[in-house]
Amino acid sequence: MAASGKAPGGDGDRRALGCLARISAKVNSTEDPAEALRHIMDEVVATLRASSASIALIDPATGTLRIEVSKGLGDAASSRLRMGQGITGWVAVHARPLRVSDVRAEPRYRMLRPEVRSELAVPMQILGQVVGVVNCDSDRLAAFDAADEELLTLVTAEAAKAVGRLWMLGQLRSKTRQLEAILGAGQELVRDRDEPRISADLARHARALLGLRAVAVYTLEEGGLARVAVDGDLGGSTLVARLSSGDTALGTVAARGRPVEVASAGKGEEQLFSSLRPDVAASSLILMPVAHEQETFAVLVGVAEGPRRFSDDERRVLGTVVSYAALALRNVRLYAKAFAAEAELRRGERLTALGMLSAEIAHEIRNPLTVMRLLTDTLGEGLPAGDPRREDLEVMREKVAHMEGVVARVLSLARSQSGPFRPVDLAALARQTLLMMRLKLEQVGASAEVGAPDHLPRVSGDPGQLQQVLLNLLMNALQAMPAGGAIRITLGPEPGPAGVVVAARVTDTGGGIPSEILPRIFDSFFTGREDGTGLGLAIVKRILRAHRGDIAVESTGPGGTTFRFWIPAEG
Repeated sequence: MAASGKAPGGDGDRRALGCLARISAKVNSTEDPAEALRHIMDEVVATLRASSASIALIDPATGTLRIEVSKGLGDAASSRLRMGQGITGWVAVHARPLRVSDVRAEPRYRMLRPEVRSELAVPMQILGQVVGVVNCDSDRLAAFDAADEELLTLVTAEAAKAVGRLWMLGQLRSKTRQLEAILGAGQELVRDRDEPRISADLARHARALLGLRAVAVYTLEEGGLARVAVDGDLGGSTLVARLSSGDTALGTVAARGRPVEVASAGKGEEQLFSSLRPDVAASSLILMPVAHEQETFAVLVGVAEGPRRFSDDERRVLGTVVSYAALALRNVRLYAKAFAAEAELRRGERLTALGMLSAEIAHEIRNPLTVMRLLTDTLGEGLPAGDPRREDLEVMREKVAHMEGVVARVLSLARSQSGPFRPVDLAALARQTLLMMRLKLEQVGASAEVGAPDHLPRVSGDPGQLQQVLLNLLMNALQAMPAGGAIRITLGPEPGPAGVVVAARVTDTGGGIPSEILPRIFDSFFTGREDGTGLGLAIVKRILRAHRGDIAVESTGPGGTTFRFWIPAEG
């Protein structure tokens, strides 16, 4: 009879098979790895008649062995072992079983329970990597024999496979939840249209995803960085509101556009805090640039719960969320520029209309002034030399000359609004205009495209004014499609009144132009919208006529509208 009281041979095989069958049934009945480990330990204790037992797992973050489940160890169950310490630590390092008949004669033994006399430890391996140790103790000397070691090795190997599958399932579920959280954060961030809200949402999502104590977002401004959002509680510690870049980690991240980790907030980065408590001073920091295409908008500062090493996976998760925020910030700023450009265009329209109106008035005034000047010249004929009426006529001549000078200056100013004409590729100009309008198109959910032959003749004109024509027509098309739609600009050569012209058609899918206002849409100051100025199409027509071309509504109806304009092609 063996020392453990178990029969060798066939009885030992049946004992191992029975133990494995019971473990398999219990492990397959749960999806919780910790519960599966408890089932394994209970079965091993019962089969080997151990006095106490434990399953210790390696903690990758600290490099120590932590007892995950135990039986019969009492308060010692909360102990941690360094790799190589004790029999358990030795087995973890050497990946080999160790059977000790008398622990008091074993120098590697570390006592957790004074009654222990013998011990058996076997490494738990998954894919050739030691992940933990299964340990059995007995209050009897030489309680475990070679058959027990073989059984425990076999049981541990099979248990490791089952637990490994559960761990993998848990990791997949965790990754799924993490991915869902990342996607949710990304959707929320890209919907934001306000920079402070983007920063606040970024801080909140980053803190939740990484389980951080607090997260702050600093925007990059001229001369330094300013804090705009904080999520979390620093327990009395306070991050500074503004600081210059200098040699701080925050400044390094902003300047180089690369993440930085700080092992201890209170060693070298205390300038980030206006007040710093000891528990926060011992915490680790992670700093991540909020950047898109080499442009850094802000820096995220994450404060961990105490010392912490951030894994590659955690950095990737944080980097993904930060990239969403960077894209949202870039879009917000581009939207602001687009709206400013639109406002400037409207302002330019008003100034152009005012200049044209002034030129018309000046032109109409010039003819009566010419008549008045001729009359003053004839009225003085026949008057005696000392007649006081001669002085009155001289004053009238001076005032008429003054008014003619004012009219001439107004007309000169109006003529100077046009730049010098030069060859223009209308297809390239149309594509450039759509590029300028891309954010406005995205905002209303509209698409736009340009269709033109490869060798479109050039026209002679002012590129700025011709682009204003396209911008006005595109803006009108978007206003006709508030729920989105499609715009197409089609260009091509056509026969004209005096030779070849380049014709452009701007087609939208809006509701069409009401028939009652159609005849007047090119009139100055006439508009069919409450917020309209009545200047856009009038200016378009004036510009095209100045380029020896013209514009007309080719078709309109419930399916959309097509404007056609043309300019003579260069000879």
